[in-house]
Amino acid sequence: MSALDPHPDEVTCAAGPAVAVEVLGPREVPLGGPRAMTVRRTLPSRQRSLIGAWCFVDHYGPDDLDMVMPPHPHTGLQTVSWLFTGEIEHRDSAGHHAFVRPGEVNLMTAGRGISHSEISTAASTTLHGAQLWVALPEHARHGEPGFVHHAPDPVRGDGLEARVFLGSLLGVTSPVETATPLLGAELLLAPGTAVALDVDAGFEHGVLLDTGTVRVAGHDAATHDLVYVPPGSARLDLVAGDEPVRLLLLGGPPFGEAVVMWWNFVGRTHDEVVAFRAAWQAQVHGGADGSTYADGHFGIPVGDDRAPVPAPELPHVRLRERR
Repeated sequence: MSALDPHPDEVTCAAGPAVAVEVLGPREVPLGGPRAMTVRRTLPSRQRSLIGAWCFVDHYGPDDLDMVMPPHPHTGLQTVSWLFTGEIEHRDSAGHHAFVRPGEVNLMTAGRGISHSEISTAASTTLHGAQLWVALPEHARHGEPGFVHHAPDPVRGDGLEARVFLGSLLGVTSPVETATPLLGAELLLAPGTAVALDVDAGFEHGVLLDTGTVRVAGHDAATHDLVYVPPGSARLDLVAGDEPVRLLLLGGPPFGEAVVMWWNFVGRTHDEVVAFRAAWQAQVHGGADGSTYADGHFGIPVGDDRAPVPAPELPHVRLRERR
């Protein structure tokens, strides 16, 4: 998914000491033009920029709408697509053509640069899911683009059903490789269910609540909240309220690198992001050397002839870098 905000915020992300559990409420962000869809964004927020390497959390639906995300670029990150309802067709410039379906994860690695498009299928009348980004560390962020699809088997217990799509939880390890240690799982809890999850004490964790209410590490969260839990405990306590609960559990060790995010680019400096934007604009509009869209650094999504999305204007200040 693209961050199609017409005036995207500059976001400087820097790991810092965690001191307490935080309950982060969402803010509504419209994506796109006349057919815009509205998402609930909880990361980045004013209080927190990253949870492990997770740097972006958009939560949307259930909505009766079409998703139309024309070709757009990414650098320095991985996109993690997870649906609860609906179906989305994915095409990217590394040659991958796939579908996002409920209970199946699509992980796209942008690396040095990729373009992709996403469109809901004709059979999909309701969309409901989450779009997540992972910042790539220095050693991986200039690598080749790639794509992985995985359909995890459910793990069931007393009042609990889980699908582990990244990392390890409940004795299950996802085969999907990541550049930094990560945890990503969908959990379904029956009303009143209490679970104590064995987790990595070195991880930060985020609990994104899709439905119901839940108590996370002793803190109450409502539907659409994201609860941040700092490192330090090898156990994560969850207690469901009076209704069925569905949530996403995200985690990873503190990232430890400063990250500048703007539009669809993750970089390290102002100048780097400016260069990413210039490369995409040259691809969209044609370069001074006579190059065309097909010749550009980010490539063209396979089988998609729709016009690409131009980058918005940069702010009239230098993008800040904080370490």
